Amino acid sequence: MSPIDTTARPEGGQAPKLSERLNTPVSTAELERRWSAVREAMRAEQIDVLLLQNNSESVGGYVRWFTDMPAGYYPTTVVFGLEQPMSVVSHGALGEVRELEGQSDGVLRGVERAYATASFPSAAYTREYDADLALRALEPFRNATIGLIGTYQMSFSFGERIRRGLPNACMVEASELVDLIKAIKSPDEQALIRAAAAVQDEVMEASLAAVEPGLKESDVAAVGRRRAHELGSEAGIFLAGSGPVGTPAPTKPRHHQNRVLQKGDVFALLVEIDGPGGMYTELGRTCTLGPVPQQLQEEFEFTLSAQQFTLERLIPGKLASEIFEEYNEFMRSNGRPPERRVHCHGQGYDLVERPFIRFDETLRIEADMNFACHPKYVCAGMFSWICDNYLIGPDGPGPRLHKFPQRIVER
Repeated sequence: MSPIDTTARPEGGQAPKLSERLNTPVSTAELERRWSAVREAMRAEQIDVLLLQNNSESVGGYVRWFTDMPAGYYPTTVVFGLEQPMSVVSHGALGEVRELEGQSDGVLRGVERAYATASFPSAAYTREYDADLALRALEPFRNATIGLIGTYQMSFSFGERIRRGLPNACMVEASELVDLIKAIKSPDEQALIRAAAAVQDEVMEASLAAVEPGLKESDVAAVGRRRAHELGSEAGIFLAGSGPVGTPAPTKPRHHQNRVLQKGDVFALLVEIDGPGGMYTELGRTCTLGPVPQQLQEEFEFTLSAQQFTLERLIPGKLASEIFEEYNEFMRSNGRPPERRVHCHGQGYDLVERPFIRFDETLRIEADMNFACHPKYVCAGMFSWICDNYLIGPDGPGPRLHKFPQRIVER
């Protein structure tokens, strides 16, 4: 089925239409595929129910993967039973409870009950409101094994209240169970990933075409942001940086984009937005406000070789941490600084998703993963980098998903 299917398919009865207000919903068949795969893993691990929570659109992918709804900026909590439809707790009117009985209201699918509460991180006295509603949904599981997903984004007060309310439950960290499944992209998900890359190509083109002396870095990012929304993107960030040749200017968030571009500058832009449907890729390029300096061009050519070095090792079965070690040895042996953060990582509904090509990653590379590969470093006063996405095939990366040329753009 298409990843943009507009029907919900509850068991029995007429399949209701999804709301026309939704931006590129995935098919119900795709959601059912995810639910089925997770429940099979839950049975293998003897987990009765999952409890997950996110509060970020850019790195809140668990909620969207289960529900096809962005997590937003207030907490969204999902209770996912082994045999039962989901319950959801989200921001809204105090005391609101909607009974969906596993059907669709045109927005939510596979949800039995939708709770709402008006809790705010800025009001400490509301800190247990979401947890109290989650406990209502977890009542049948008081003596069960509960798998916790996305614990990094669960607040201290939320977790404390859940444990206090379910003293006889066995709670286990279960993020890995889901990570192993959602890292492998289905055909529907791959179609959305390709669409995200195509959007970013157009956004980068529009952004760099606007570059000229006298504009702030944020002005250039604003051009890209507007084009992104026109093309169906909902979330994500634009990172930018600039400076005279010989002055490193790595990309920074909006608060650090107040510098005015000048003739002769080097400008870098990283487009980290989702595409229609919520999947992420990311595209990064360098632009010069004048001719490209020879030293910058030579460093860029090495950066391309560093990217290729990593791509040649993104082979199914290869341990991610081994690739990281080999990459850093390559950098050191060529007189460049080793990576100390992450230079290549998975993507999906999360802007940064496992596996990470990093020393502490335990996952291996597998076919149908989506990777952003962005070597970046400062050497001899030059910030050099490149960023593109690749889907992993049975023998390694397929063709580069982005079509924007791998070159330094002159303006």
